Parts: sequence; structure tokens; C-alpha cells
Amino acid sequence: MSGSCQGAATLPAAAPGPADGPDAGACSGAESFALRVLGDDMAPEFNEGEIIIIEPDGALKDGSYVLAQVAGEWIFRQLRRGGDGWALHALNPARGDLPVLPLPDLAAVRGVIIQKAVPGRRRLSKFYV
Repeated sequence: MSGSCQGAATLPAAAPGPADGPDAGACSGAESFALRVLGDDMAPEFNEGEIIIIEPDGALKDGSYVLAQVAGEWIFRQLRRGGDGWALHALNPARGDLPVLPLPDLAAVRGVIIQKAVPGRRRLSKFYV
């Protein structure tokens, strides 16, 4: 992963609509919310049990960590720009079985991860904005 994002375009993420989940209507589409990481797809940057904070209206850029809805399922991945568009990538090199998911556009992206926290270990919090 490149550490440089100079000149990278940033775009707003699409906020979930009222019919996007079981708790639809419980929060405003623009409110940040938290989720717990399950599985090891995004290790070593995000480990199982950590809490991630998602900003629905966050700015998207190459390398952002995002929450997306693909084929009716919610997925947490890194957004990468390739020569012909955008794709979602898992980070864990041990999970070579996970496919890169090409995106026809950015409408599937529903939020940007802006922070992670490790329960009970405040000093291990990390910000991504």
C-alpha cells in the first residue's frame, strides 16, 4: 500500500438510505456509527474485536477503509483505484482466497472508517482522517 495520496481525488461516500438495514430509520443517514470487526479479512491493520467508527459522509480516496454494500451484503474493505476504476481489497495476505471486488461506481460505498479502537486499551486508538 502506497503511503502517498498526493493529488488523490476525494469524493463523499453515499449515506445509507431509509431501507438499507434492519434498524433503518433509527439514525440519521449522516450520523457516525460504530461496528465491531469480525474475522481476519482486514488483519493486520484491523483485528477481530476492534471497534471501527464509520462516517457515512466521509471523503473517499484511494486507500480509504470503507464499509460497502455488495450483492446485498455489507463488507469492510480497503478502497483502491486501478487503471479502469475502483475495487475493494482485503488486507490479510494469508487470505489469498478473498477476491478483489471491482466496483462499477462508488454508489456501493456507504461510509468511510475514520477511527478504530481496541476495547479497554484507549492508547491503541487510531484515526484515519
